[in-house]
Amino acid sequence: MRGMILCAILTVIFASSLSWGEQQQMGAAECEKLGFTGLALCSDCKTLSEYVKDQELVSECLQCCVEDSDDSLSKVTYAGAILEVCMRKLVFYPEIVGFIEDDKDKFPSVRVQYAFNSPPKLILLDDDGEQKETVRIDNWKREHILQFLHRKVTASA
Repeated sequence: MRGMILCAILTVIFASSLSWGEQQQMGAAECEKLGFTGLALCSDCKTLSEYVKDQELVSECLQCCVEDSDDSLSKVTYAGAILEVCMRKLVFYPEIVGFIEDDKDKFPSVRVQYAFNSPPKLILLDDDGEQKETVRIDNWKREHILQFLHRKVTASA
């Protein structure tokens, strides 16, 4: 009996945090500061709540996620991107070096920006050049970067 009551209470808490998270969305920069980078789905936050009992963390996740829908993420495209990386750390990322040297020119709306101590990431931009999403690419292969940019970044300069 106690187990069912506890389960009901947790369900109510989680449901209320879901509805609150949907109302209060944070910007991409705020989410990145909290450690939520990339294109997190709200279903990922639900999974997180099953393993982590920190309601504040789950709430922050819900404020930074994208609603799930059939193929919702594959339809999102961006006007441009910035590949940001620390020049001193490039030696540790041969796949990214290869992309910059051999493939970057295939994407006129993508530019490289060097920032001290920055992990390799793609900053995805809207039509106004404003940051919309950030995706860490530390462990990506060159072909994954190419595939992602072909799908997500429009071809115009």
